[in-house]
Amino acid sequence: MGAKHYLVREIMEVKAILKKQVEENTIVLYMKGTPESPMCGFSASAVQMLEACDVEDVATVNVLENHDIREGIKEFSNWPTIPQLYVNGEFIGGADIMREMFQSGDLKKLLGGEAESQ
Repeated sequence: MGAKHYLVREIMEVKAILKKQVEENTIVLYMKGTPESPMCGFSASAVQMLEACDVEDVATVNVLENHDIREGIKEFSNWPTIPQLYVNGEFIGGADIMREMFQSGDLKKLLGGEAESQ
């Protein structure tokens, strides 16, 4: 019984960390690796799209450094894949959604609008 309670507390702590990260940063990208050294093609693509939108103030979280964050972000967003983009605390999508938004110009509008509102 005690182990189950501990697990629930751990899950709640991870959710609290994730909530804090997306609320305290205007733009957050959960990715595999770092912007300088992405560890998967989708994360590399996400970084390239953000750079192409001239976004400089992006908080990135390398999910490979923490298994609980890696699994927790999937539950937090109810989205099964990484990378994941958040803007103003709102889940925007993964690499595929980002690509669609980038190609239509909506990603730059969203990010440009967020940058101007600060």
